[in-house]
Amino acid sequence: MSRRRPRIGLALGGGAARGWAHIGVIQYLKDEGIDVDVICGTSIGSIVGGAEAAGQLDTLREWLEQLEWQDIIRYLDVTFTGGLLQGTKLMDFFRERLQDAEIDKLDRPFAAVATELSNGQEVWLQSGSLMDAMRASIALPGLFTPVERDGRWLVDGGLVNPVPVSLCRALGAERIIAVDLNSDILGRRTGKPPRSLPAEEDESAQKAWGKMLRKGDWQGMFQTLFHAPMEQWKSYFQREASAPPSLVDVLAQSVYIMQVRITRARMAGDPPDVLLTPRLSQIRLLEFHRATEAIEEGYKVARRAGDQIKRLLE
Repeated sequence: MSRRRPRIGLALGGGAARGWAHIGVIQYLKDEGIDVDVICGTSIGSIVGGAEAAGQLDTLREWLEQLEWQDIIRYLDVTFTGGLLQGTKLMDFFRERLQDAEIDKLDRPFAAVATELSNGQEVWLQSGSLMDAMRASIALPGLFTPVERDGRWLVDGGLVNPVPVSLCRALGAERIIAVDLNSDILGRRTGKPPRSLPAEEDESAQKAWGKMLRKGDWQGMFQTLFHAPMEQWKSYFQREASAPPSLVDVLAQSVYIMQVRITRARMAGDPPDVLLTPRLSQIRLLEFHRATEAIEEGYKVARRAGDQIKRLLE
């Protein structure tokens, strides 16, 4: 009688734009005929993992490989409530291109990780709308607004479980391949500062602000703030490697420092069978247009660990 193959789990970690490396890892597994039985994702890992579990990863990849940084700006809906970005435009975009599904009706087990804002509890999203679970899992504090679900406010799962090995085990995986996107994030350099306005434009802007402040025109000031970030986003995508970090860089790096520490601690007590660590520290938080670069690195790191991965099937 032939021996049963162990159930393979794939734990996809958080890491914003670096997360497209997950696509390369999955592509390698498919090319080698390695079937994954359980998929779990945190933050961007929930986007890629959810798309794969729903059979729509190819559609996502096709869009990503055509994406330009100018396209990304169009999906950034600035807000002052709970985060810099509402996230509605981004999720509307995903809904237009990917079909929503009920998680518990997918062909294989899938779950996303989120964090309950009020008490820091780890939340496993295993039912309901796939898109809603993705949105909750990517709600990076300070960047995306929290998501309300069942009377609880949820934020990014990376705050408590950056690489969801434990969740894969809970869903029945016996051998786990984990992808950690943040292993080389500490010590990286960030990009060039925003270009200054011409002197006459800068002086004009200062006079306008002074006038609104003297008149107590708070509405005018808020309207100005809503328009200003678009120029800031443009400069974000045009920075060089030698300059001070932007607000978004500081926010992201602070969260990643925490996530690196949490990942190391959790994996010390619950290590995966194979750990893949793509080297993508040069890709910043919102540089989603660099998908081809990230996918290629994900494929390469999986191929280098090919013998290890194949031994999981024994």
